[in-house]
Amino acid sequence: MRVSPEGVTVVALLADPDAPTEIAKRMARILPDRLADKWGQGRRFDVQVFSEPFTARTEDPATLMRRIKDRARAEDWDIVVALTDLPLHSHGHKLVVDLSREHGLALLALPSLGGLRLQTRARRAVEEAVLGLAGPRDSGAEGSAENQPLLGPFVSRFAPIHPSPVGEEEFVDLRYVVSGPRGYLRVLAGMVRANRPWRLVPGLSKALAAALATGAVATVNSTIWTLAESLSVPRLVIATVGSVGLMIGWLIVDAQLWHRSAEASREARLTTRLYNASTVVTVGIGVLVCYVGLLVINLVWALFILNDRVFAAMTRSPLQPSEYWTLSWFVASVATVGGALGSGLESDEAIRAAAYAKREQERRRMLQDDDGEGPGT
Repeated sequence: MRVSPEGVTVVALLADPDAPTEIAKRMARILPDRLADKWGQGRRFDVQVFSEPFTARTEDPATLMRRIKDRARAEDWDIVVALTDLPLHSHGHKLVVDLSREHGLALLALPSLGGLRLQTRARRAVEEAVLGLAGPRDSGAEGSAENQPLLGPFVSRFAPIHPSPVGEEEFVDLRYVVSGPRGYLRVLAGMVRANRPWRLVPGLSKALAAALATGAVATVNSTIWTLAESLSVPRLVIATVGSVGLMIGWLIVDAQLWHRSAEASREARLTTRLYNASTVVTVGIGVLVCYVGLLVINLVWALFILNDRVFAAMTRSPLQPSEYWTLSWFVASVATVGGALGSGLESDEAIRAAAYAKREQERRRMLQDDDGEGPGT
């Protein structure tokens, strides 16, 4: 590993656009001090963030490590840690991290860290990777970095992460993967977290406007009053599931979020299933948030607008507190269907963050725009 003559170790965080770049920028604010404290001996670390789509057109870890190696050769970097939100495969397992001590490189797949406390887990993983790649630590540490297992930030009794063998043709000397059902659920949760489903709600402004308009009209419709008053709880649940499912399906079809792979390999099929599952869950979370919001707004509107005498005259039933809830619940389902129709007015860009395939297409366009120029920084 090269070390600057001024005693400063230059650490480059090479991050894919979107979520990996945001995570890298946040950790870069505190990483130099934390690394210096853990290292000791007065060593200083200069952490720099470079955002570029280094994973475009490939998800093969060996190819990505070669790209990172070639990228590092052109720069004055001592250590490179690459962050991606892609669910990378390695010999039938999901990759967590690849490390090459000889070249000072690490590749970290963020989804394998799970969906909870991702920022903290990613920071700890990067810290341990950098300290391991930098070589022996302060005088209290014995042996080289090769004697340090780098398991701390990854493994617990709830994290099915374990070392994996490395092919002879690869220059990687340490690899960790996840496996088994818990491992794939962990990756799926990490993919949904990387999709940032909370950003989907503002992107559906036109659909929400259509749903609110539908709900406002339905609340003052006497036919809706009669229907809501006659519905049982199981039927209301069915109406909820049906309307939410319709909204999710329409968004995915209309924005062409469903991913299809041209490859027939097992890993390609598994990746496709993960892509589509994460898209469905992400869109589902966004739609459910919208549904709850509609229900609350409709309830407030019903409390304000409904008249008990008019309601009783039209439905032949007194307006009880439970009737407000039942009506608002049913109207939320009706409004969600209206919102699905309004979502057809949304652009693909408004909801592209819900699908990995869309982000991959965007990264490929970024590479095409940069052809003939230096890499983006």
